[in-house]
Amino acid sequence: MSQLGRNVPIPPSPDAAVLDTVPNPHPEAIYLVRFTCPEFTTLCPVTGQPDFAHLVIDYVPKAWLVESKSLKLYLASFRDHRGFHEACTLAVAKKMTAAAEPQWLRIGGYWYPRGGIPIDVFWQTGAPPEGLWLPDQGVPPYRGRG
Repeated sequence: MSQLGRNVPIPPSPDAAVLDTVPNPHPEAIYLVRFTCPEFTTLCPVTGQPDFAHLVIDYVPKAWLVESKSLKLYLASFRDHRGFHEACTLAVAKKMTAAAEPQWLRIGGYWYPRGGIPIDVFWQTGAPPEGLWLPDQGVPPYRGRG
């Protein structure tokens, strides 16, 4: 771990960010880990205006867990990054998948509207494991999301 317990600045870009992992204390168990980021921000790649999303990340770990401080810093690195909703949502999912090599991962990117249209982006690595309790992500369809 390179960031936990240290004063670490927000990485200058998502590509520069490092996702740390820690050993899973229960690699034999099938269980769900959920990270929720209700204030994710990035910039429109065309206008430079801010875009906001509510991210819900669910994964079933194998040998490794994603360390939460490194994830927080990684997600914050998008604040000055320009990217379309789809690209940003999948970048988060793929970086987590590469770092932790989970048994299963899904992400819901619930984007607040720009130009009157909310864009929700969903991705998963495949079918969830047999016997996994999989709760709803808990974000309602857009109706002012508040």
